[in-house]
Amino acid sequence: MTDDIDTAVTDFLDAAERVYDEYDDGYIDADAALSRLGDHVSTLRDAHEGEE
Repeated sequence: MTDDIDTAVTDFLDAAERVYDEYDDGYIDADAALSRLGDHVSTLRDAHEGEE
């Protein structure tokens, strides 16, 4: 993995953890959490595809 992908994975994991924490704390509902996770997955996918 290159540094860009390493950074993208780290950013994704941090963002996903924040979503889970916000959901667990009751700040967002399940639909919003899934939507935000989907956005983060798309960002990670774009970073990965940019490396190919």
